[in-house]
Amino acid sequence: MKLFPILGGIHPEYRKELTSEKAIVALPLPKTLYLPLQQHMGAPANTTVNVGDTVKKGQLLAKAQGAISAALHAPTSGTIAAITEMTAPHPSGLPQLTIVLDSDGKDEWAEPMPVIADPFAASANEIKARVAEAGIVGMGGATFPSAVKLGLGNQHKLEILLLNGAECEPYLTCDDRVMREFAEQVVDGARIMAHALGAPKVIIAVEDNKPQAVDSLKAEAAKTPNVDVVGVPVQYPMGAERHLTQAVTGRETPARKLTADVGVVVHNVATARAVHQAVRLGRPLLSRVVTVSGGAVAEPKNIEVPLGTRVSELLDFCGGVSAAAKRIISGGPMMGQPLPSLDVAVVKGTSGILALTQAETNEHAPSPCIRCGSCVTYCPCGLVPVEMASYIRNDKLDLAAKIGVQDCVSCGSCSYICPSHIPLVHFFNYAKGKIAALDRERRKTEQTKSLVEAHNARLERQAQAKREAAAKAKAAKEAAEAAAAAQAQTNSAGGANA
Repeated sequence: MKLFPILGGIHPEYRKELTSEKAIVALPLPKTLYLPLQQHMGAPANTTVNVGDTVKKGQLLAKAQGAISAALHAPTSGTIAAITEMTAPHPSGLPQLTIVLDSDGKDEWAEPMPVIADPFAASANEIKARVAEAGIVGMGGATFPSAVKLGLGNQHKLEILLLNGAECEPYLTCDDRVMREFAEQVVDGARIMAHALGAPKVIIAVEDNKPQAVDSLKAEAAKTPNVDVVGVPVQYPMGAERHLTQAVTGRETPARKLTADVGVVVHNVATARAVHQAVRLGRPLLSRVVTVSGGAVAEPKNIEVPLGTRVSELLDFCGGVSAAAKRIISGGPMMGQPLPSLDVAVVKGTSGILALTQAETNEHAPSPCIRCGSCVTYCPCGLVPVEMASYIRNDKLDLAAKIGVQDCVSCGSCSYICPSHIPLVHFFNYAKGKIAALDRERRKTEQTKSLVEAHNARLERQAQAKREAAAKAKAAKEAAEAAAAAQAQTNSAGGANA
């Protein structure tokens, strides 16, 4: 299959050998699980249980709220101990409403969702509804509700479901192991999603540093029509959906558009496995595979982890963390986020927990820009990071937006390659967040203005109606008085004639 080059990109030290040959192991069931209601993009889920309730494994704990949201289910059986605000697994450390579930140790299942016996005879809406009911989100880290993405076939003519097995972030091997150990589930889930999307073809793209995963998937794909498995070059950020789409299909996604606009929808391989389990087994999303790695981890592993497990328990299961740990990260070292605490929970988008040493973080104090242009050369989005950063430093966000800061995918290639160690991607993340906040404020102001104008118009209509009614009443009164006067005059004239 012909491949196409992508712009820029880097080749960091991948260090996947720490866990690539470690088979997935199950974490012993924790005594308590902490389940944030916001584990996805969109609105937080809305609780359906109360403190003191007894729940079974797989039971709905919180339902999706609004068009973009995701349901949440009990990863085990037990009792709802609390529904309270707790620290979120995000650098901000802000509190987030969380369901605290005390396990009863029985791991007793609730009645499962009905199995869809023949998914390929089911309607697209039926598959979409099951994926929504199961609370499945994008498990590559974006956490966009998968059912919403499966609805793209209603608005676009789709040709390809592109399954993302690139896993280009250093250290992470959770997707690699899922592809090796659950290839049948991955391929089946991909075919089910393609059916729901109305896409006639499935392409599974895997970076060339995962040959065993490619072999496992090809063996399964050979059993079914219209599924291709392709190896793609090892190049960061190959896993970004726009770049993977271009590398595999040659189709460039326009700025501010979706890959669906060029006929392609991208899903993660772990998402495909979750769809298989929801459709074929009637199981909601209750756990995920997490890579625990880094030079400060005693025994790096790939672990199937119940959602809501504290990061500290995960690290303890891996023999603990040495004093050499400089930074604890959720996700990969390029795009992952430092954790505010080890007491935060594993959530649906947690692909990895990394404990990195000083040498691994490669942190240095930034020095002045030498205008070398490396950030421009290696930017996979064709942007000019040095110029964007200059505008942002001077609070000229409008100019940064004009030259494309909102098209930045936050891959961190510019920061990695910068010889002056300037944290460029931090500037861009700040700017994108600030621009989004200003845009929200602008829309809110416009909405308020529209509401005020509508209110004033309504008051004016009411006042006009009152004026018209008063004028009508006055005219009627005057007409009545005139008629009465005329009648009186007639009566008077009649009396005189008599």
